[in-house]
Amino acid sequence: MRILLYQTAFLGDLILTTPLIESIKSLFPESNLTVITKPFGKDVLKNNPYVDNLIIFDKSRDSTIGVIKKLYNKFDVAISPHRSHRASYILFLSKIPKRIGFDKAGFSFLYTDTVPHRFDGTHDIDRNLSLLKVFPEYSEEKIKRIPSIYLSEEEDEFYKKFNLTSKDYIVIAPGSKWKTKRWTAKGFFEVAKKLSEDFKVVFIGSSEDRDFMDKILSFGKLKIEDLIGKTALRESFSIIKHSKLLISNDSSPVHMAVAFNTPVIDIYGPTVKDFGFYPYRNGVVIEVNGLNCRPCGLHGHNRCPLGTHECMEKINPQEVLKEAYRLVTLSTF
Repeated sequence: MRILLYQTAFLGDLILTTPLIESIKSLFPESNLTVITKPFGKDVLKNNPYVDNLIIFDKSRDSTIGVIKKLYNKFDVAISPHRSHRASYILFLSKIPKRIGFDKAGFSFLYTDTVPHRFDGTHDIDRNLSLLKVFPEYSEEKIKRIPSIYLSEEEDEFYKKFNLTSKDYIVIAPGSKWKTKRWTAKGFFEVAKKLSEDFKVVFIGSSEDRDFMDKILSFGKLKIEDLIGKTALRESFSIIKHSKLLISNDSSPVHMAVAFNTPVIDIYGPTVKDFGFYPYRNGVVIEVNGLNCRPCGLHGHNRCPLGTHECMEKINPQEVLKEAYRLVTLSTF
């Protein structure tokens, strides 16, 4: 069986799709599995033993027609956890006989089989895995639920390039594509200042997070390792894997930590756990309860719609520190 998995959403979404990839191969071990994803898929799915072929779809460069031509008449089954209109019509126009997607997807009528999609607290991993229930071969015993990132022996030791010692440092990932999903710069500063008295603290993120990192540093001098914009994605994987703890906004580093079973503190603002992107294991969510404005959107915004950003402003650094010391103590034994 020739199976195509379509996932061109964000980095974190792809990491959360890896259990679906493994489960497909568990149910259909003789199948040939192709995954179509964004360019970062090369890093996320590198060395993944369950992916037979990888197709990169760079939406800023590649044409939709070109992708359809690549897929046309080449697959027996398509599975799409991605709910975009484009995914639906690409798979339809590619003449794939069996097409499985969510009922809330754009143009969902173009799928031959649909599965309910709800933001009811079901984790995104389990939601994606429900797409497999349309197959008679479905068996709970064969379903895999933990995300996976596969590092080679050399890649596993990338953290050493930055003079780090395994399980001897805490990582903070302060960035997010959406500004309202970032905790306050003052909050990150206060937490880093206190933690750095007892641990080595490492900040990681892309070059796009540089301005926010500079804002954090504007509150005073910090004894930290600033790696913002200085690491490739596979290097970040290694750094997170070998850390004692990750502190992050509701963003992709959380799911990297889950893949490596690294304890994680996930700071929530405009989003809520009901969306299903909370840490699947080994983590806690810190949020402000009782705000009627939450959630204000699936991804947050670049500006708070009310102009208050209360969902983040009201999170006390002491609450984050309390959980940080608790999780580090637990992971020590």
